[in-house]
Amino acid sequence: MSRFDPHASLFKALESAGCDETLPPTQTLLDAARFNSDGLIPAIAQQHDSGEVLMMAWMNREALEETLSTRRVCYYSRSRGKLWRKGESSGQQQALVSAAFDCDADTVLLQVDQTGPACHTGRRSCFYIAVDHEKAAITSAPLIDPATLYAKR
Repeated sequence: MSRFDPHASLFKALESAGCDETLPPTQTLLDAARFNSDGLIPAIAQQHDSGEVLMMAWMNREALEETLSTRRVCYYSRSRGKLWRKGESSGQQQALVSAAFDCDADTVLLQVDQTGPACHTGRRSCFYIAVDHEKAAITSAPLIDPATLYAKR
């Protein structure tokens, strides 16, 4: 007995669609997303105009649906076990510009317009620790002191 594979059906439909044809509805794309065994998919946030990679977080289907419908990025917090709307405690929001799945539909790339720092450390990007050619660690300074960033609003 064969099992329906929405992933295969989606990509078959995408491959057969011409450039001028309508792509499958968002619901079909969401059905084809490959969430892991915990119901999560990694999401990489990238500044839309500079290409700077800001952060990686997780989304469940509800977070992805909310992000697509509101255009304000929402993630799933594994530590809190609930939805996390980026900027709800810091004010540093992400406005969604576009979203794309990778070829396996198991990772989402979010092109965003980030307000201020994306990292909870007050830095622009969570990827602030670099290793230079001499294997020395290099870090960037915070844009905002985290104590100020997360002060009670």
